[in-house]
Amino acid sequence: MKKITSSLLLLLITGFAWGQSSYKLPPKEVVDVIDAPTLPGVSISPQQNDMLLISSKPYPSIATVSQPILRIGGVRINPQLNSRQRLTEIYGLSIQNLSDGKIVKVQLPEGSSILSPTWSSDGKKIAFLRDGASGVELWIADAASGKANAIPNIKVNDVLGQPFQWMNDNQSLLVKSIPATHVKAPVISNTPQGPAIEETAGKTAPVRTYQDLLKNQNDEKLFEYYATSQLVLVNSTTKTIKKVGTAALFTDVEPSPNEKFVLVEKLTKPFSYRVAFDDFARSVEVLDMNGTTVKTIVKYGVTDDIPTYGVVKGPRSFSWQKYYDAKLIWSEALDEGDPLKKVPFRDKLMTLSAPFTAGATELLKVQHRYAGVQFTANKDEVLLTEFNRDLRWRTTYFYNLINTESSKQKVFDLSVNDAYKDPGTILYETKVNGDRVMIQEGDWVYLSAKGASKEGDFPELNKFNLKTGEKQNIFKSKSATYEEFLSFAGKGQTQIITRYQSKTEVPNLYLTDLKSGTRKALTSFKDPAPQLTGLSKELIKYTRPDGVPLSGTLYLPATYKKGDRLPLFIWAYPLEYSDASTAGQVRGSANTFTFFRGMTPLFLVTQGYAVLMDATMPVVGNPETMNDTFLEQIVASGRAAIDKLDSLGVVDRKKVVVGGHSYGAFMTANLLAHSDDYVAGIARSGAYNRTLTPFGFQGERRSYWEAKDLYNKMSPFMFADKINEPLLLIHGEADNNPGTFPIQSERLFQAIKGNGGTARLVMLPNESHGYSARESVLHTLAEMIDWCNKYTKSTTTSSK
Repeated sequence: MKKITSSLLLLLITGFAWGQSSYKLPPKEVVDVIDAPTLPGVSISPQQNDMLLISSKPYPSIATVSQPILRIGGVRINPQLNSRQRLTEIYGLSIQNLSDGKIVKVQLPEGSSILSPTWSSDGKKIAFLRDGASGVELWIADAASGKANAIPNIKVNDVLGQPFQWMNDNQSLLVKSIPATHVKAPVISNTPQGPAIEETAGKTAPVRTYQDLLKNQNDEKLFEYYATSQLVLVNSTTKTIKKVGTAALFTDVEPSPNEKFVLVEKLTKPFSYRVAFDDFARSVEVLDMNGTTVKTIVKYGVTDDIPTYGVVKGPRSFSWQKYYDAKLIWSEALDEGDPLKKVPFRDKLMTLSAPFTAGATELLKVQHRYAGVQFTANKDEVLLTEFNRDLRWRTTYFYNLINTESSKQKVFDLSVNDAYKDPGTILYETKVNGDRVMIQEGDWVYLSAKGASKEGDFPELNKFNLKTGEKQNIFKSKSATYEEFLSFAGKGQTQIITRYQSKTEVPNLYLTDLKSGTRKALTSFKDPAPQLTGLSKELIKYTRPDGVPLSGTLYLPATYKKGDRLPLFIWAYPLEYSDASTAGQVRGSANTFTFFRGMTPLFLVTQGYAVLMDATMPVVGNPETMNDTFLEQIVASGRAAIDKLDSLGVVDRKKVVVGGHSYGAFMTANLLAHSDDYVAGIARSGAYNRTLTPFGFQGERRSYWEAKDLYNKMSPFMFADKINEPLLLIHGEADNNPGTFPIQSERLFQAIKGNGGTARLVMLPNESHGYSARESVLHTLAEMIDWCNKYTKSTTTSSK
């Protein structure tokens, strides 16, 4: 054996150092903001007399993110807890009375990590999960005293779907638990039992590219073990536990209104190595409360053959109909789920009542794709929404299901992209008995809307008449503020809870009496980062050469002096629109309080940059072919933004950096390849070779084989030799987003390197599509700041 010389040893050590580096920190003022406490989350009680304040850590540690997980079946499982991977850590709960302001702290063991706090319908209890040493525990807190206790002899399984739900008596919960037989996980051998084999013969299955899938028989065994749950009824007062049937791979579970039946979806074999668990073989069944199958509605094999932007053949979208003891309603495709088939009606609505022995009855046919039903406060009266794929149009009709033809009446009719005409969300309330119903006064309902306008969003609360279409405004955010409706308070609709904020005022909750106009502060949250107060924030409007109006929010440092030309950072994400009028609508508000959280490029403002945040990059055209001019439109949009800010004398157009995340990263690489408007780019977690996503991507409906030239044209990888500006590529090594495999960034980096370009590749250990760990967030910010400084200021500011 040859001796390793000192020079060779040095080369090996140096080579390793080049490939692996330690986490670095951005400037101290950025670190301080990242480490500032977060404002509590808020959940109003069903009876609208209390609110739950939820305290959580802003970022988990890299040690937490790096805990061993299984990436199988489209989910990420913590095998130690038999749970989903945890990236959000709630550590405290408090209950505040809306009348007297008294706050009661929920009593938890020191160092608790909890999730899923859920009110009982009467507002007297809160159920939540707590990660224990040997599994996930179910806890119940008393809302009046804050006392909380674990339910003994049960561990919860939250791998698939909702882990628990309150029953109508406000005492019992239907819970997915770990089966008592699951004492030890399957022993997995590293010796293969044989090759993994798939076969196809004539079946068209244009599935998108997914990650975290099953790969072999070992994965199948582990998925079946950890995803299997036992349904149980738990009495929160007596602590008794009653099994409901036998263990299975339950995904969705919904008790009937009279709670004598349970509608379940459960996975069955065979599993699939090509799709996530949602499309595994499965059945939809009605069980009685002993767990016996009363009716099997449908059985599916692996559904990997759903047409692009289509739906499954057969029954889907199940729910129980309100105001009936046990009456199911669902939809079925009349076009075999294929949106390209020309048919007079795409779907039909079906119903079936207990005892489920008769055949299902057709209620009505739906012209376009069924998109859901909302039950009004009156029996059999519903709002049914359908979606026109060709026009990207949403229409909502009123129906009485007893007489559908004569009762049909159009209620809402608009483009799905039309923010200005969006009526908002219909408001619901939860009764003490658990019924969740539409808040309704005769034909009048309440709508909470964003209030989008040419001047930005001004949230509003309206009353709306379902029969006449008349609208009455109840509340609207005032000029230069952003105040949004959260909930009614107390009984009736005379008091509202809002969240108020402005450019300089931190978000806080207020109680307003609609009759007297009196207003009372419910919270007094403080600015977590007062050192940022004073920065300039303004909505900027401009126009693309083709006439499409554009906008973005411009942020300037507090120290900015008029006449200074700053380096500019543009952050954007392309969106598709069918027409220029909706593409040019202003979205968002310049009146909100600015929080610097996560990896936002707004931190560059603290380093002397102008930042144009959420610059609109619309791609306008026929939904089938709009991407044919994708490159031309994004180049024109970016250039229009630079021209506008240059004309205002705010920026130095020779020092513009562009960036984006995911599809925004894809946009960034394309802008560098097809324009010379930028000195550098930052692309996070993107996809750059569209031949690796051959069955469509984002809004693209055609496959690679239907539009080869387009897929090549839109792939910046194919133009790596044209990327002559420095590009920073950042990607999570464990990216779980369809299409954005880490290899996308790795291959683009290699292509740029091979063509003599300038690039830097940063792979973040154990991070997904978004980055969670404090260390990863800080490192990403440091990389972004250094990259911008290097190519606009020729200085670096990060520290180890």
